[in-house]
Amino acid sequence: MAGPPNKKQKRENYRQAQRENDTPNMPRKKFYRQRAHANPFSDHRLTYPTTPDDMDWSSFFPAFVVDQQPSPNSQTVESATITGKPPPQKLTKDIEVADIGCGFGGLLVALAPAMPDTLLIGMEIRTQVTEFVQDRIRVLRMQNAEQNLYQNISCIRANTMKFLPNFFRKGQLSKVFICFPDPHFKHRKHKARIVSTTLNSEYAYVLKPGGIVYTITDVEDLHDWMVAHFEAHPAFERVPEEEQEADTCVGIMRTETEEGKKVERHQGQKFVALFRRLEDPLWDERSQMRFLS
Repeated sequence: MAGPPNKKQKRENYRQAQRENDTPNMPRKKFYRQRAHANPFSDHRLTYPTTPDDMDWSSFFPAFVVDQQPSPNSQTVESATITGKPPPQKLTKDIEVADIGCGFGGLLVALAPAMPDTLLIGMEIRTQVTEFVQDRIRVLRMQNAEQNLYQNISCIRANTMKFLPNFFRKGQLSKVFICFPDPHFKHRKHKARIVSTTLNSEYAYVLKPGGIVYTITDVEDLHDWMVAHFEAHPAFERVPEEEQEADTCVGIMRTETEEGKKVERHQGQKFVALFRRLEDPLWDERSQMRFLS
């Protein structure tokens, strides 16, 4: 005779029932618990698009799916024949904001009504945390169906350290949030920090000129690291403090993330820095010749 389900089985049963029953009750975090950090260099069996044009966002933002698709051209038909999959459904607008390492989705939920005409995506590597955010958003949409709220946010499981350019075209995003990332205190672990020379180049790629990277942490050493690496990158400049404090998103970022609330409860410090994506320099014929030589 089988014994009572263990804690892991109880969590799995709860999450399954939460989705199958389409319950209007908010998910409970204790049933989505997972290790605080994940190794970004491990093989997490992730699904990701080959190119941004191959990504089908329709299930993430169903309220923004284009109603009628034009007749597919020969290239689309040929691609579908080769892959065996139908072409991805298009949205009425592009995603413009990415919350990298979105955790339990506090920032996404707070930004949704503040940016109602903008699509925001949370990107989280941990499976169960991603499921929590997805269930949280699903319930919020149900509870606010008449007002049609929270249709502009969603969450996807992704490893942005490996696959960020697979999801977004060059210059697609206007904002990238990096909130309370893993500090990786040990020197040998610094290569796993979410801000580095290489990764900053990827942020520069997906951000449009004038776009902003928002960073916040309660670890001063990590703050200094992020500032040093962004200021050293030719595609970014630091946003002056006066302009930073006038940004509505900064106030939301300080108070609405789960980590931010924890820091407040412990009366800790929060270190904020914003960085603006600069215009790419113009290349004249002489510059091109020097590059090719």
